[in-house]
Amino acid sequence: MNRIYTGTGDKGTTAIHGGVRVPKTDVRIEANGCIDELNVAVGFIRTSLRPDHEWQHLLRGIQLNLMTVMSLVATRSDMRESNPNKLPDDLVDALEGCIDRINKRCTSADSFILPGGTPLASALHQARVGARKAERWLWRLHELDSVPDLILIYLNRLSDLFFIMARHELHQDGCKEEIWREFGYKRKLK
Repeated sequence: MNRIYTGTGDKGTTAIHGGVRVPKTDVRIEANGCIDELNVAVGFIRTSLRPDHEWQHLLRGIQLNLMTVMSLVATRSDMRESNPNKLPDDLVDALEGCIDRINKRCTSADSFILPGGTPLASALHQARVGARKAERWLWRLHELDSVPDLILIYLNRLSDLFFIMARHELHQDGCKEEIWREFGYKRKLK
């Protein structure tokens, strides 16, 4: 039987793609940890849905893409071409199409809303903030070592997707959104 533990990280370092060891406090490790947390949140959402729910396939695809993103983030930019894991070029376009389709089934958003309403909507908001956190860490990493634009944009769009999915869930459940306040820029237009 193989052991799950190796002991190689007991001194505060971990290996990234290519065998390079970095401190566990490295910004790359923190970014990947946030993406991993996001993937767990998406997995939790999937367990909250019926197996035949219309979002199951989409969410599973997101989980698979997040695994690829983590692999690419774990690879220094000067070694990324040697990483066999690739993301589809139309990744962001496909996600924006999903966002637009779900958004058409919701009322217009003109206010900040309080997260909550239903357990599923709350879980979707948790994924939304997880995507934002991962995105912030990816931008920190990008300041030190280039992160592909596709990854940065994808994480930004994921937060938009989870936001609109949460709104849709409330509408489907007949739950009224709790408003904090109207968007400031919309007040100025009046």
